[in-house]
Amino acid sequence: MKRRKARQYALQFLYGIDITSNSEKESIEDYREKLDVFWQETQEKDAEIIKFAEDIILKTLENQELIDTIIQSYAENWRLSRMSAVDRNILRLATFEILFRRDIPHAVTINEAIEIAKIYSSSESASFINGILDKIAKERRN
Repeated sequence: MKRRKARQYALQFLYGIDITSNSEKESIEDYREKLDVFWQETQEKDAEIIKFAEDIILKTLENQELIDTIIQSYAENWRLSRMSAVDRNILRLATFEILFRRDIPHAVTINEAIEIAKIYSSSESASFINGILDKIAKERRN
């Protein structure tokens, strides 16, 4: 449950960055400063949750261009800009895990993304997210 909570925090942070960002890419240090404020606002104290969430957040942001390119290549007839910000950021954090976290089985990542989508988006979004992530994971296994 700690990892799910961390993923939910990661979604909240990435969503906030996504909807408030300008065209100028920020530095990792800028994101770290925003994370300090974010953790103060959430009042989360569990170091394990914070560490896991920050790993997802910072590495997703560092690799966002690659992640977005991969998502776009599997999202047939959908542009990233047309997806809801929630769905787009669930896809980003889950794609990060599939690409870079070899310690987390793809099935776990996909299931977590679906469950988070059911909470923060819709059941239709959960199916959409499942379809894209399943394609990405199958290609990565090969």
